Amino acid sequence: MKQHRKNRIYVILFVGISILISIFLVFSALQENINLFYSPTDLKNNPPMSDRSIRAGGLVKENSLKRDKDSLKIKFEITDLKNTISVSYEGLLPDLFKENKGVVATGYFYSTSNEFIAYEILAKHDENYVPKEVKKALE
Repeated sequence: MKQHRKNRIYVILFVGISILISIFLVFSALQENINLFYSPTDLKNNPPMSDRSIRAGGLVKENSLKRDKDSLKIKFEITDLKNTISVSYEGLLPDLFKENKGVVATGYFYSTSNEFIAYEILAKHDENYVPKEVKKALE
């Protein structure tokens, strides 16, 4: 085989391997940063690893909101009208956060204690809005 054909094969192999490595790196980065949505029923049936950040959503259960008087710690329950999970959060809640309203919490779920430790809380922004994940889970 002539030298220029060998060089062409080497270049094609190099480009092909480079593309495969790039695709692998992109997918592995996406897999690490993906943030999935779970309803309380999903968390009960198939809990994720506790070291993985997820989003859990549903309705804030009525009469479940408990505030700590000495700090910004808040505990409440999220329900999808089938199952309920307990949520702990420390920080300021959105102004529109209310009982019987839609909420999405971002954090970590611990299936052994059935508790969700949230580091971010999102609430609905007007009378007609419900996050699409929450709406789908409630249906």
